[in-house]
Amino acid sequence: MKDEFDRKKLQSTFDIAITDANLFQEALTHRSYLNEHRGYPYSHNERLEFLGDAVLELVVTRYLFDHFSEKPEGELTSFRAALVNGDMLGKIGCDLGVQEFLLMSRGEAKDTGRARSYLIANAMEAIIGAIYLDQGYEAAGHFIEQHVLSHLDEVIAEGLHTDPKSRFQELAQEKTSITPGYRILKEWGPDHDRHFIAGVFLGEELVAEGEGISKQDAQREAAKNALGKKGWQ
Repeated sequence: MKDEFDRKKLQSTFDIAITDANLFQEALTHRSYLNEHRGYPYSHNERLEFLGDAVLELVVTRYLFDHFSEKPEGELTSFRAALVNGDMLGKIGCDLGVQEFLLMSRGEAKDTGRARSYLIANAMEAIIGAIYLDQGYEAAGHFIEQHVLSHLDEVIAEGLHTDPKSRFQELAQEKTSITPGYRILKEWGPDHDRHFIAGVFLGEELVAEGEGISKQDAQREAAKNALGKKGWQ
C-alpha cells in the first residue's frame, strides 16, 4: 500500500524544499482514500485546497496587476480565470506528474479524462496551500510563477481568456439569430464531489455537451465544444 509519498522525488519533481512532510501528505490525499483506509493517520486535502486556491488567486492577481497596467479590470479577470481554472490546473498537474503521488480510492483511480483532471487540479491547489504553510508566501509565489504564470503567453496567444459562453452566444446570434440555451442532462456523485453534464442547444438542436464539477463549468465546457463543432473558433 502506497501510504506515503517519496519525499525526494516530490521535491525534485516540483523543485521545492519540504520542511513539514505531513502537510504534503495531506495535500496529496483525496477524501475517497480515507473511506478505504480507516486507520490512515492524515486528513484529506480539501482544507489545503481551500487555502491554496486563495494563495493562487492572490499571486496571479498581483502579477497581472503589476505587469498589465494598461489593461482594464475585466480583461485582467479573464486572464486570471483562464490561468486558475480546473482545466488549466489539471493540465499543469498532469504535466508535472501529480497523479503519481496522489492517494485516492480504487474507484477514483480508475477515472480518466475530465474527472481525473479535476482531482489533479484540486491537488495542485492543495500543494500550493502546503507550500505556503511550509515555506511562506514567497516560495508559493515562486512555484506559481514557475508552473502557472508561465502559461500566460499561451492563454493570450490562443485566446483562452475569452469566455466560451459569451463567444458562442455572440456568434450564434450573428450567424443563426438564435440565442443558445443550456440544460443539465446528467448529474451524479455525493455533495462534495458532484459532476454535471450540460448540453447547449440552438432551438431544439443539441449542439454539444460538456462535463464539469459545477453546472457553470459544464456549461462553459459545452460552449467550448460547440464552438469547435460549429467551426466558429
